[in-house]
Amino acid sequence: MTAQPPPTPPFRDPHLPFAKRIDDLLSRLALDEKIGFLHQFAPAVERLGVDAFRTGQEALHGVAWMGPATVFPQAVGLGATWNTDLVRRVGEAVSKEVRAMRARDDRIGLNVWSPTVNLLRHPLWGRNEEGYSEDPKLTSAIAVAYTRGLRGDHPTYWRTAPVLKHWLAHNNETDRATSSSSVRPRVLHEYDLRAFRETVEAGAVAGVMPAYNLVNGRPNHVSPYLREHLRTWTDEDLLVCSDAGAPSNLVDHEHYYDTHEEATAASLLAGVDSFTDHGTDSTQITGRVKKAYEQGLLTEADIDTAVRRQLSVRFRLGEFDPEYDPHALTRDFDTPAHRALAQEAAEQSVVLLRNDGVLPLAPDTRLAVVGLLADECKLDWYSGTLIHRSTPLEGLYERFGADRIEFAEGVDRVLLQASDGAFLHVPEANADDTVRGAEGALDPALLAGRTDLPPLTTHAVGTELALVDWGEGVLTLRAPDGRYLSVAEDGCVRASADQPGGWVVQETFRLEPHENGHLLRHVGTGRHVSVGAAGVKVADENAELDDQPEIFTLIITEHGRDAVARAAAEADVVLVVAGNDPHIDGRETEDRRTLALPAHQDRLLRAARAANPNTVLALVSAYPYTFQPGPLRAALWMSHGGQAAGTALARVLAGDVSPAGRLPQTWYADDADLPDLLDYDVLGGRQTYLYYEGTPLFPFGHGLSYAPFSYGDLKSRTEEGALHVSFTVTNTGDVTADEVAQLYTRAVNPSVPRPRRELVAHRRVTLAPGEKAELSFEVPLPALEFWDVAHGRWRLEPGPYDLMAAASSEDVRLRTTVLLDGEPGGPRPVVERGLDGADFDEQSGVAIVDRTKTVGDAVTPANGVAAELVYRSCDFGAGVTEVTVAVAGEGTVEISLDGGPALATLSPKTPTSGPYDHVTLRTALTASGVHDVHLRLRGPLRLAHAGFSG
Repeated sequence: MTAQPPPTPPFRDPHLPFAKRIDDLLSRLALDEKIGFLHQFAPAVERLGVDAFRTGQEALHGVAWMGPATVFPQAVGLGATWNTDLVRRVGEAVSKEVRAMRARDDRIGLNVWSPTVNLLRHPLWGRNEEGYSEDPKLTSAIAVAYTRGLRGDHPTYWRTAPVLKHWLAHNNETDRATSSSSVRPRVLHEYDLRAFRETVEAGAVAGVMPAYNLVNGRPNHVSPYLREHLRTWTDEDLLVCSDAGAPSNLVDHEHYYDTHEEATAASLLAGVDSFTDHGTDSTQITGRVKKAYEQGLLTEADIDTAVRRQLSVRFRLGEFDPEYDPHALTRDFDTPAHRALAQEAAEQSVVLLRNDGVLPLAPDTRLAVVGLLADECKLDWYSGTLIHRSTPLEGLYERFGADRIEFAEGVDRVLLQASDGAFLHVPEANADDTVRGAEGALDPALLAGRTDLPPLTTHAVGTELALVDWGEGVLTLRAPDGRYLSVAEDGCVRASADQPGGWVVQETFRLEPHENGHLLRHVGTGRHVSVGAAGVKVADENAELDDQPEIFTLIITEHGRDAVARAAAEADVVLVVAGNDPHIDGRETEDRRTLALPAHQDRLLRAARAANPNTVLALVSAYPYTFQPGPLRAALWMSHGGQAAGTALARVLAGDVSPAGRLPQTWYADDADLPDLLDYDVLGGRQTYLYYEGTPLFPFGHGLSYAPFSYGDLKSRTEEGALHVSFTVTNTGDVTADEVAQLYTRAVNPSVPRPRRELVAHRRVTLAPGEKAELSFEVPLPALEFWDVAHGRWRLEPGPYDLMAAASSEDVRLRTTVLLDGEPGGPRPVVERGLDGADFDEQSGVAIVDRTKTVGDAVTPANGVAAELVYRSCDFGAGVTEVTVAVAGEGTVEISLDGGPALATLSPKTPTSGPYDHVTLRTALTASGVHDVHLRLRGPLRLAHAGFSG
């Protein structure tokens, strides 16, 4: 008698709906097994044949951290293309490489943590390179395209599962784990949530990652917005993955909870489903979850909810149906198509900022190529390892011929002489071509520096080093063989790094004046360099006498500006390639301090201009700069453009490609134009192109072409809940070129402050000389709504709205006005609803804070001393006789009408026991009709709500 094979469990049946299969699998898992699934590295359940699973694979502009892969332009560069079709194809290529790499390395995960949809509100944010735009509409359009490419087109099975970063209002690295973004309701709904909402609603998002920071006093990892907003935008089970180490931050840095068990339970209940903490060691998190369960802080149903969301993603990725997974055999990696796409993306990202006719370059141009970025192809923290590499210099050599090009990098050549008269010396060594990260790493922050090369010594004959000041006095020193001076774990200084890099960069130094020379401080360790019998190293914390910091004499053998001037003087045109190193000035963990070009690079630019007026500036950077464009013949910007950046720039300069990138954020003229880095009130602070009333250096949406375009025939109609707008664009030039047509709207007579203009649609179109295209757009009327704080909902205000067809936010070509029906506004019904503290119209000195640890907002003086709030048009009806306030802490609330004297003053008799222990105070107040209410707070008092009755 033949034994019957065991029946196939329902979770293995591909014909059943995923929901039923997940139910079945959940029912078979023991509690400890389910708890194991809550860590980033979920273990296998061998008895059920369930594989191990890892959440998180970085893939911002190519597969990152896991070795060689196709490297596309940085995210901000993809945003600068304004081309959703292109970005979708980039996402598709990246996801195919994820699949291909996973086939040979199971460390590669299919749950990709990308894209970043934080809005580029402030250009000094260190992670500017990771976002797409300062505008919610453009950001969501690019993010939708990228996630659709990552997801794939199959109706059931996803190629990869994208997770959006970083929820929410996250634009500062300074104190990022402890700072709170104060986000008023209008900014929350109209700005910060929009890019997330529109991307999630498009249906190609598997989850989100909360950010390290707090919003309105509450950590994002316990945000009620995950439940109140995120999960209402889709019927799919979204997987919320914590950022690395953030669960522990709730206790260790933010001190929001007393114990890790409380913090972990609160995160899980708020909606975090996967905990990224303690690297690959899951025992800390699983132990906390178990204790939280034992303490009654969690139920098994709570744990099931989180596990269900993870399993939903895993089923969609085809893990349980390998024979049905259409992506299982994907092997597209470093294909000719991917290489061509990387070049196309880089070409389309180039923004021509200024041009007086010097570009495109004539074929016989004698060109000087100078600058610190001229022969560089820089990577950032979220890059893969280059397989192919093209620098601007290499691209121009290929396009124009090396015999027509003179190169000067512009580094200062220096010797460092020790106090005994000997010089720093780099010993001869076989430094091969080892590239940092080439082998791949789940956590590249753990990659150690090289110790297989000899440390620096001192010698009567010194080694001439290339010194670059990247700004703020941060230097790199490079040996003649191209290796950077670096410090490994043993503290020795070696010429060992192919590029500056790492979570803590070990290749940067500072020269500090001391007595008659300089101390050389290593930035990564914070220690000074010493010279001893064992060679050159950083001094130990408890340094012995012979390990004391060395006093060096800096001898400059050649100024970089002199080399630049020599090259420039002999050329027809000078190309200065300037910008940043993505690992040094402005990056994750480090905000910039200024928009200005670093002084070293500014000196090179001035030297080039002084030697040759035909100077062109090419900025290759992760963010905007400020500079004087007037003396320049032309200026261009591109982000670090990936593996084909140099070829792309050369083709644009030569006119093989007409530039058509557009700025995805405002380029401000001066640091004085910027708000405080932690001021998240884009509305009240008049930030971004939406509200900024000054004159920018270059406006949002700006970018020139080698062909002029004319706009005409603007038409509009309102039909079926949408505006239908069309206009024509004609190439009036003599070269084929792309134009990026932009459609903006503006409420003409708004009852509350509204954007000066707001992007609602755009299209990038290729036109031959003389060719005309009619572009049509459908704009849903809800896109013109605003968040009405008086009534706590979206509202379309009736009245006139301008429609503007434009080449940039400040270059409006056509304009018409439409009259829209909407919902008339009304005064605040304060008798029925009262006033929530955060629902103000205007404020001075206010911080928004958490009303409780789980839900709600309150307001308090940001400085703990005084603040004022204004609530416009409050309707007291036939009259009220009493006011109540819900407050916590100590201090005073003063209430006045229309800016007059205080009519009521309320203060707790004694301070409340804690910030969440609200008490209700009441006193007499007589008012009727409609008035503006002014609330003045004195002292560290938290106001949650004011009510009126009688």
